[in-house]
Parts: sequence; C-alpha cells; structure tokens
Amino acid sequence: MARKVSLRDFQEYLSGRLKTAAQGKGTAAWLGVEAGNEPWLVDLADSGEVVQAPVMMSVPLTQPWFAGIANIRGNLHAVTDFSAFRGGAATTQNASARLLLVGTKFGANSALLVSRMLGLKNPENFALAAPDDAAPAWAAARYTDVNGQVWRKLSVRDLLVDQDFMNIGF
Repeated sequence: MARKVSLRDFQEYLSGRLKTAAQGKGTAAWLGVEAGNEPWLVDLADSGEVVQAPVMMSVPLTQPWFAGIANIRGNLHAVTDFSAFRGGAATTQNASARLLLVGTKFGANSALLVSRMLGLKNPENFALAAPDDAAPAWAAARYTDVNGQVWRKLSVRDLLVDQDFMNIGF
C-alpha cells in the first residue's frame, strides 16, 4: 500500500523543490498544472509558490478573465484565471483549484488560477512536439509525454510581457 502523505507534508516538499530549482540547484524539473481541460508545463525555476486558491476581491471594470486580488501572507497578488484568459471556461474555485504565484521572480505580484496541480514532471519523459505557430509566444512550445498526451509549455517571462495579459482594464 502506498505511503500516505499529508497535504502539509506535500506542500512543504513542493515548496522545497521550488526553492531549490529557483536557486539553480538540483536537476531540471517541470511543474504540471491543468488549466481548463488542458495540461501545462511550467519550469520550476520560473514558477513560484503554489497555494490553495483563497477568497479574492473582485476589481470592477476589468476583463472577465481577471479573477481579482488575493492577499497571500500580506502581499497582494493580481490573479488571472488562466483558463478564461486563454478563452476557455472560467475555473471553478473548489478544493482542487490553486494559485501559481508566477511573477515574484520577475518582480511582479502576479498569480495564475489553475484547475489543479498535476505534480512534478521530469523533462526527460517528454519529447519536443511541433510548436503551435498560431499561439502567442508564451504558449507556442509543445511537448508529448510517454503516453502521447500533448502538453503546452508556459513561458512565464513571455506571458508577463504580453500586452493582452497586462491589460486587465476595459
């Protein structure tokens, strides 16, 4: 029988891996997330902390995909519903929904609301697929896993400079 791991232990383990990757130590790894029904990969070095989606304060006169402002340990983060931003259905805020704090490394308090976490992924288990030329630069890279599932790879740096992403107002 598999060893049971508490959520707190898993979060501490994941936080440690994220910090190690951000410092450039250890092996390369990706974080798998699901936004809508689509799997995404994020470099651990570019991703930030993962937290359970808190209650967010809505902001009037913003795009429908802008989920609001969240207070994470005293710091305000602008939260984008990643599925809705890409034109999909709004993310249901349930026990599986998470915030991926992506902007901290790049000097922005930005977070992505995702449907759920898919865990740590080893880049060696993926093969580079043909890029999606119709997608924006932050979503063009695609990979295929050993089961044939196609994953998009998020370029956090490119997303944070994308004018559509930065323009939350009407």
